[in-house]
Amino acid sequence: MGFGLLALLMIGIAGLTWGVLVFANLRTSPSLPWSLPAIIIVLWMTWQYLGGKGSPRSTATKRKFLLRANPVSSQAFAWSVVAGMLAIGALAGVWIVFARLVRMPPNPLLPANFASSPLLVAGIIIGASLVAPIVEESAVRGYLQTTLEQEFSPAVAVLLSSLVFALAHVTQGLSLPKLLIYFLVGVTFGTMALLNNSILPVIPVHVAADLVFFIFIWPHDATRELIWQSGADVWFWLHVVQAVGFTVLSLLALRALCRRRSLTRT
Repeated sequence: MGFGLLALLMIGIAGLTWGVLVFANLRTSPSLPWSLPAIIIVLWMTWQYLGGKGSPRSTATKRKFLLRANPVSSQAFAWSVVAGMLAIGALAGVWIVFARLVRMPPNPLLPANFASSPLLVAGIIIGASLVAPIVEESAVRGYLQTTLEQEFSPAVAVLLSSLVFALAHVTQGLSLPKLLIYFLVGVTFGTMALLNNSILPVIPVHVAADLVFFIFIWPHDATRELIWQSGADVWFWLHVVQAVGFTVLSLLALRALCRRRSLTRT
């Protein structure tokens, strides 16, 4: 419970910091995205501290262990990226299918909702796609899941960390379908971190996922029609096929990663 609350606190502080920077950016120079380099500096300093740098030195080893930013082989990294990108395709399909089945509130945090400069919108999207992956992977798949794996079975550790990950996204709307999808995202990323004993391969996949959803998925949520009103058109069934097909392919890639882990251990 303590590490779960710590993970939520870390995510909340990071989100608040990014929000303050964006607000200040909008008030001072709404056409120049200076908040992006500013948050990159904050993220770098946060990463260094969570990884064992800085005071107190008595906790340095523990912080480095909990962050779990361990190096992985190029093959494991490649399989992780392949599995993660396929999972993104599956989850995008699941999101659109859910949005056609039940009314999901649009994401209120879309940059275009409060910024008009294309340069600033792009800067906010890039910044948000760095803040969430780095902080959430550090807090949830690093500090939290690493601790859970010492107390529970690997499967239970992944499920519990995924539950906390889903709860961290209630700011995007208290919607059960949304929270279920975020839980599935957590299971995917948690499994990747578990198989690699590292969050390093997960971070770029998480960045790619946020970019895909910010650019291609979330901006269209408000215009998606429920099939109960407009009928199940060809696009709906294509997205069903997308969700199922990419899920199978992602599971196969994760299975290959798991086999490689077993071979490495033997």
